Amino acid sequence: MPPTVLLTRPQESSRRFAAEMAALGLPVLVSPIIEIVPLAHDDGPIRAARGLVLTSAHAVPAAGEGQGRPAICVGPATAEAARRAGFDVTEGPGDAARMMPLLRDLGAGWLHLHGRHVARVLPVPGIEVYDQQARPLSAEARELLSGAGPVILPLFSPRSAALLGAAVAGAGAPLWLAAISPAARAAWTGPIAREAIAADPDAPGVRRAVAALLAAEYSDQRRVEAPSGRD
Repeated sequence: MPPTVLLTRPQESSRRFAAEMAALGLPVLVSPIIEIVPLAHDDGPIRAARGLVLTSAHAVPAAGEGQGRPAICVGPATAEAARRAGFDVTEGPGDAARMMPLLRDLGAGWLHLHGRHVARVLPVPGIEVYDQQARPLSAEARELLSGAGPVILPLFSPRSAALLGAAVAGAGAPLWLAAISPAARAAWTGPIAREAIAADPDAPGVRRAVAALLAAEYSDQRRVEAPSGRD
């Protein structure tokens, strides 16, 4: 039985990742465990900022029109959203830890637009512009997790990993984790049958981690099915 990929990011992010996963030919079920909800905030400091630091594409709608202002973005997806909004983008390497050198000596006037839950506090003044609110898994997702077939769980943040780990505590299905980072893996508290951590902390890295899980399973099956060479 081929594994099913359970995507628990917000709807748009999950649909985008499902399209990137299509070449692997796996069934996919989307059941967001987090919903992005805009927060009321003061737009004045954002409009007056010399430049913005963006660690998620979810913050870009709150940034307004870029009009050529500089924006330092954590990785490719956020960078693309900021470019579409009209910012002059510096693209980071994919995670907050590795973008730190880009934040040195910025000077005054920069703002970090971020969610209510942050994986890392940056050395830049910040404004909360959205919340990542927890949502229950769908009935279809719970049924999938109670079955016998393996379920692949891409983990894209420590918060979603912690929420999902609690939600699948009683799962009967073998769970294969594909974590975007060691921090996301460390936040997991649920059961594990297989795991892989992305070498690059971005969506393509998670996709490659999923492919590695499949390759390991295929290799194990080949070893089990191979003749022993003895009578």
